Amino acid sequence: MSKDDMTGTVLDTLIIGGGQAGLAMGYYLKRQNRKFLILDENPRTGDAWRQRWDSLRVFTPAKYDGLPGAPFPADPLSFPPKDQLADYLERYAEQFELPVHHGTRVERLWREGDRYYAASNGRRWEARNVVVATGAERSPKVPDFAFRLDPSIVQLHSSDYRNPGQLKDGPVLVVGVGNSGAEIGIEVCRTHPTLVAGKAGGELPVKHGRAAARFVLPLVRFAGLHVLNVATPIGRKAIPGLKAHGAPLIRTKTKDLEAAGVRFVPRVTGVDNGLPALADGNRLEVQNVIWCTGFHVEFSWMDPALLDNGGMPRQYRGVALDSPGLFFLGQDFMFAAASATLPGECRDARYLAGKIPVPVSRESANASI
Repeated sequence: MSKDDMTGTVLDTLIIGGGQAGLAMGYYLKRQNRKFLILDENPRTGDAWRQRWDSLRVFTPAKYDGLPGAPFPADPLSFPPKDQLADYLERYAEQFELPVHHGTRVERLWREGDRYYAASNGRRWEARNVVVATGAERSPKVPDFAFRLDPSIVQLHSSDYRNPGQLKDGPVLVVGVGNSGAEIGIEVCRTHPTLVAGKAGGELPVKHGRAAARFVLPLVRFAGLHVLNVATPIGRKAIPGLKAHGAPLIRTKTKDLEAAGVRFVPRVTGVDNGLPALADGNRLEVQNVIWCTGFHVEFSWMDPALLDNGGMPRQYRGVALDSPGLFFLGQDFMFAAASATLPGECRDARYLAGKIPVPVSRESANASI
C-alpha cells in the first residue's frame, strides 16, 4: 500500500499536521513500528516555513533546530534562514521514510465508539489514536474594521508578507509589536517611511547573536522547558502573564527600530474616513498596512464533543482528559513556555509517544507502512 493512500484501512495513529511537531512524532512512532500516517495541508514538507517572509531567520541557534535522530547541519551558533530549515524538514521526512500525505487539510475530526475519523475533500481516514499537531493557529487574525480601510491602501497580514516589493510607494503602518512586527518593521523602514502601532510585551535583555547563542540562549531554553511549565509553582504563576503579554522581542528590539527611523504610534482602534484611527484620536495617512496581529487559535474543524465548552482542548501535557486516544502537540504553552518551539515540540513528542496506547494486537504493532 502506498504511503499516500491509507484510506480504507484502520491506522494505529493519525497525525494531523506535517510540520516539525508532526515529523518529530512520526519519528518516535516509526521507532515503535506503528501503523501511522501524517496529513499535511501543504504541497511540500517544510512549506509552512517557505511561505513566510523572505528574510526570516530562525530565532534559535542551529544546535537547537534539529529533530530527533538528525542534528541540524549547520554551524551550531548560527541562525538558519527559513528556507534552509524548510529543506531540512523535507530531507528529514525522506531520511526516516515518514508517511506524509500532502495537500490534505483536515476539514472535520470526530469520534465514533473507540475510533477517530478525519475527513478531507471527500476522503476519510480511520484511526485508533489521533495526534493534533497543527498548532491550532490556522487562520490569520485581522481586526473586523480592516475592510473599512480605503481600497487604495495595500493590506497584508504577516502570513502574506514576503518582501517590501509587495508595497506601494508611501508610508507603511505595521500593526503589532511582536517578533513578526519588529522584524518586518525593521526591513520595511529601509525603503518606506514606517510607523509601528502597539507596545512590545518585553525584550530579551541581551543582544541576539552568536554570543547569546553560546552563553544566554541555553539558559533561556532550559527555563522555557524545565522551569516555566505547568508542573512547577513558578511556571503556573508565570505562564498566564506570558500568555497575556506575548513573547518578548528576541532579535530586533525597540531601540533598533527607533534608531532605524521607525516612529511608534498608539494602537489602532478603528477607521476614520478610510484611514487607520489611533487610540489618541489621530488618523494616519498611509499607503500600506501590514497586520502583524497573530492568528486565531481555533478548533472549529473538530467535533465539539472533543473540546471544552469554549471550543478548546481540555488536556494536560498534550493528553486529552475526556477523549481517550486523542493528543495535542505544538501549541503555545501546552505544557511549557517553550512548547511551540523546536526544542519544546521534540520534547513533548517524545513524551506523548510514550503515552499513546500500545496497538491492540501483535499484528498491528508489527505492521509496516
